[in-house]
Amino acid sequence: MSVFDNIKGIQEYPHKKGWSRVKTIDMHTGGEPLRVILDGLPELQGNSVLEYRRYIKENHDIYRTALMFEPRGHADMYGCILLSPNDEGADFGILFLHNEGYSTMCGHAIIAITRLAVEMGWVQAQEPITQMAIDAPCGRIISYANMENGQVTSTHFHCVPSFVVGLDLQVQVAGLGTVTYDLAYGGAFYAYVDADKLGIDLNPENVQEHIQKGMDIKRAVMSSGQAIDHPFEEDLSFLYGTIFISKKTTGPSHSRNVCIFAEGEVDRSPTGSGVSGRMAIHHARNEIKTGDAPFVIESILGTTFKASIIEEVDYGPFKAVIPKVEGDAHVVGQNEWIIDPDDPLKAGFILR
Repeated sequence: MSVFDNIKGIQEYPHKKGWSRVKTIDMHTGGEPLRVILDGLPELQGNSVLEYRRYIKENHDIYRTALMFEPRGHADMYGCILLSPNDEGADFGILFLHNEGYSTMCGHAIIAITRLAVEMGWVQAQEPITQMAIDAPCGRIISYANMENGQVTSTHFHCVPSFVVGLDLQVQVAGLGTVTYDLAYGGAFYAYVDADKLGIDLNPENVQEHIQKGMDIKRAVMSSGQAIDHPFEEDLSFLYGTIFISKKTTGPSHSRNVCIFAEGEVDRSPTGSGVSGRMAIHHARNEIKTGDAPFVIESILGTTFKASIIEEVDYGPFKAVIPKVEGDAHVVGQNEWIIDPDDPLKAGFILR
């Protein structure tokens, strides 16, 4: 038997004592990665998704950095953990993780996991639409897989109540001067900025400019004293990112979204929670009403989400809307990651 025969016949790396092995399925939604963590994490303590979020953040954050950072990931990697739901009213719970920590909502992840749940048989598929309920840190998300001949053709979700905190707010930003922004919530809080007015071209070759200016704006808003308060959950009361908006598009889209979030991550998709917040802004400006045709919003790659409003609701002190966001996702691989306790870089690193 040749060495090559051995190579073909032995392709499972041996299990070694003390090593962690974490199983994932990797996907993308509109180009934005999603690493779905299925098995290999320590048991998380808590009785709700928010409690699980606090527990892993305080006790097992090494799994986030090991799986999101290099060499297993990269500076813009994104992931999720599937959990038991808050109660029997949901199918499962979900946590979102990235280069900075744990976000409160992620639309591209909901779109992807909805497709995966059907294709893996975790939920019972029904045509023409399979519905499921997912408990996220921001609340319960109802999502739908559009089915045809037993296949998922696209997915969409109804977001949590989305609302505007302020329109045409202003902040001083070094190098940019006075920047006008809208502050809104779509499962996470974002500062929305007109890129055209700032002379920022939202093309991929300018991505380093987007990161720098997006983070400058985010930090300026955070230090400005502007209140960023969720009406019910203190854990959700923080600015997640900056979203640049441009009317310059590559196709018949309404506009382009480029979201700079967490610690300078660039969303490759149009950003599901971001377009949810935009629906609240457009509604507040009387630019879209309940039942109107969806806005098609494109990403930095030209991939698109469709966004519309299905309902108006009162949410604490806010007049909110329930957005509907539709997109598509694809599986790109399945992996078993090894964490060697003797590896000096076991927790990962980021080198942009």
